[in-house]
Amino acid sequence: MGCLWRKTLSFFLVFVPIYLHGASSQEAAPTGPRKPFFERLRRLEEQFRKLQEVTLTHLQSVASNYNVSYNVDVRFRSLAEESQAVAQAVNRSQAAVQEELAQLRAWVRKAWRRGRKVDTRLRALDLALGERSQQQARERKEHKAQRDALQDSLARLEGLVHSQGARLAALEGRLPVIHPGTATLGPALVPAPTQPEQLSLSSLKLQRDGQELLAASEHRGPPQDSAAPLQGTREPPAPGSRWALRGPPQQAQAPHGPGDTCSLGPALVFPNASTENVVFLRPSFVAALQALSFCSWVRTASGHLGTLLSYATEDNDNKLVLHGRDSMLPGSIHFVIGDPAFRELPLQPLLDGRWHHICVIWTSTQGRYWLHVDRRLVATGSRFREGYEIPPGGSLVLGQEQDSVGGGFDSSEAFVGSMAGLGIWDRALVPREVANLATGKEFPAGAILTLANAASAGEFVQRTGCTCPEHCL
Repeated sequence: MGCLWRKTLSFFLVFVPIYLHGASSQEAAPTGPRKPFFERLRRLEEQFRKLQEVTLTHLQSVASNYNVSYNVDVRFRSLAEESQAVAQAVNRSQAAVQEELAQLRAWVRKAWRRGRKVDTRLRALDLALGERSQQQARERKEHKAQRDALQDSLARLEGLVHSQGARLAALEGRLPVIHPGTATLGPALVPAPTQPEQLSLSSLKLQRDGQELLAASEHRGPPQDSAAPLQGTREPPAPGSRWALRGPPQQAQAPHGPGDTCSLGPALVFPNASTENVVFLRPSFVAALQALSFCSWVRTASGHLGTLLSYATEDNDNKLVLHGRDSMLPGSIHFVIGDPAFRELPLQPLLDGRWHHICVIWTSTQGRYWLHVDRRLVATGSRFREGYEIPPGGSLVLGQEQDSVGGGFDSSEAFVGSMAGLGIWDRALVPREVANLATGKEFPAGAILTLANAASAGEFVQRTGCTCPEHCL
């Protein structure tokens, strides 16, 4: 703007002399009429005054334009600063949105994995239910056929009994004729004089047929893969066993309580369902397992069992799991080996808030598994992960279910309660060892993991030094 002002002033200084020189030239010209000197001077002053006015107006317009341009420059700078601030805010918002999108993607992936896991478990459960329904239909047909055969045999036996009664009555009538003068004796004390071989053979046949029919009617073996209770006065006997034909039922032995067992070592108390309450067992499995025994004293403080044990590897976060969600049937627990294969085990006695001793045993030989609660065999089965090996090198935790190696915990799957006397073996314990362990007589040799391997615990998990479970909190 200063350059424009200088140009205008220079133009004014050049233009005025030229104008005065032209005016003097006209005044000195001989051809025009001569005018008075003052008239010309007056006109010249008027023209100069107009020129000043025009120049002043022009300078004022130039000054106003300079002020406007200066204000525009200031406004541009302020707008630039505002745009820079807006860009920074946009960048921060974009970073926050990206972070939230990443969290959302992680949550979606986790939800998808859980949905896939639930879907596979539902398919496996549907398949198991289908097989069980087919097996039950076959059993119903077999039971109906056995009942019909039993009814036919009973009808034949009834006819034989009536015929034998008639023959015995005829023999009794013949006794006075053969032995006159003697007292009449009952058929049970005096043998019939005629056809003794036929009567003895018929009696033996009747006795043998009756025993076979009673055994066939009372022997009911459970299905090969069943989690129903195996003991109790109202349940069928185990395969290969028979109920007594006579005599009162034997009273079941009371379960062994924890008050008689001490020297169990430390106990772990999980006070609530926080995902921070977790215990890692380290080292975990250092070699592949073809058999497994998990035994522990357990007392639950919630309406569901939660997760007792979880073993995760890089390729499968459910290589070995014992868990019961709060959304599942109370008292049931899933025994998972190599997800999605699992068996549902009944553990309703554990919901009474008292100490109980449990042993879950599995072997890859024929896929056999057993569940002992307070020394009693309550569930068994076979063909569960037959020939399978549990790989080593994973993450083994107590109290939480892993959705990833060492993490991905869910409070709905957490265990709330206490554990004591925990032991894990790489072989299948026999019933005598389970009984000795539950009664505190002997701790089976060869345990690969105990609570002494609890390397780290959650923030609120308490390790108590009491050795008798009944005195633990």
